[in-house]
Amino acid sequence: MNILILGSGGREHALAWAVKQNPKTDRLIVAPGNAGIAQIAECADLDILNGADVVAFCEAQAIDFVIVGPEAPLAAGVADATRAAGILTFGPSAAAARLEASKAFTKEICDACNAPTAAYARFTAAEPARAYIRAQGAPIVVKADGLAAGKGVIVAMTLEEALDAVDDMFSGEFGSAGAEVVIEEFMSGEEASFFILTDGVNALPVGSAQDHKRVGDGDTGPNTGGMGAYSPAPVFTEALQAQVMDEIVRPTIAEMARRGTPYQGVLFAGLMIEDGRARLVEYNCRFGDPETQVLMIRLGAQALDLLLACAEGRLDEARANWAEDHALTVVMAAQGYPGEYAKGSVIGGLEALPEDSRHMLFHAGTKAVDGKITANGGRVLNVTARGESLQEARDAAYAMVDAIDWPEGFCRRDIGWRAL
Repeated sequence: MNILILGSGGREHALAWAVKQNPKTDRLIVAPGNAGIAQIAECADLDILNGADVVAFCEAQAIDFVIVGPEAPLAAGVADATRAAGILTFGPSAAAARLEASKAFTKEICDACNAPTAAYARFTAAEPARAYIRAQGAPIVVKADGLAAGKGVIVAMTLEEALDAVDDMFSGEFGSAGAEVVIEEFMSGEEASFFILTDGVNALPVGSAQDHKRVGDGDTGPNTGGMGAYSPAPVFTEALQAQVMDEIVRPTIAEMARRGTPYQGVLFAGLMIEDGRARLVEYNCRFGDPETQVLMIRLGAQALDLLLACAEGRLDEARANWAEDHALTVVMAAQGYPGEYAKGSVIGGLEALPEDSRHMLFHAGTKAVDGKITANGGRVLNVTARGESLQEARDAAYAMVDAIDWPEGFCRRDIGWRAL
């Protein structure tokens, strides 16, 4: 079959790599892709936020299946457009994608189905929000309601930080995403990412991971889009999975269906775990980045079969077959990230890296210039490895990192520290 993946990051490179392994794949196109993706698939210059353009491209290229990678095209209704044109699509409708596009909407859903989450209040003006923060005290969490590329969440440990966050959001730092602000109770515990496929009725768990949000070793510095991840997450036990499915995931799916907006795609539940119980931090309506990299290297070719079963409403027949192994990815970022950083530096040493079912370099922000791979974003490379143990996967990933010649880049040196 002819398959189109929308997106250009490390998540999409990992999805493309897994899809490419499956013999069902005849032709693979990624739009717009990146320098690494171009080594395994065709890349297309396409406005992935424009549903009409995507449909026209699919019809011209005889695309059988569309996989929507990032959240922005989902929120823009691209999956609605392709489905309306009769094209098999993986990813929720714009109405269902509000689970990520609006944090206030997610809280409404949690209230309606009694899913355990943090206490909260929502505001459309700064002064009431500031008064609420003063009444609640710190630590406290301030969130831009809309999509802010993973950066619209401030975990404020002091009153001053929280008040500054409110001012920043209402002054437009996050654009329209900050027009409404959700302020939440600070939840302590250990975070985990849990991924579930759902066809609107059935739900299939497809794995757990733990991300490292802070830019510096020891979880220090500002939040980022993610500096590394590993799978599975040891903290996420079978008992916890049962609790999350029963109290959070299935009630959410049922509530979305009840409202006439059934959810089809991947549901990424960010969880906070404390005293053997999990509460929902947030939902994302797409695979996580960099969690996808560790999930896909463990799933391999079967990933496409699972995505197809989800899109075709056959999840009750599907099972994820996991090897008893571990995977870990290290994000290499441009110096200065998540603040200002320079583009265009040349990255060397990539040709010598192993690339097989246990070692993969997934490109995120890269561009090919005059035959050389250059940095073209903040998070640039995802160095990923599998091992019989997490330590083995970690050692293999950092051995690859150390073989890369990129003085303008940096990474955390402690990915996996919680589990190890």
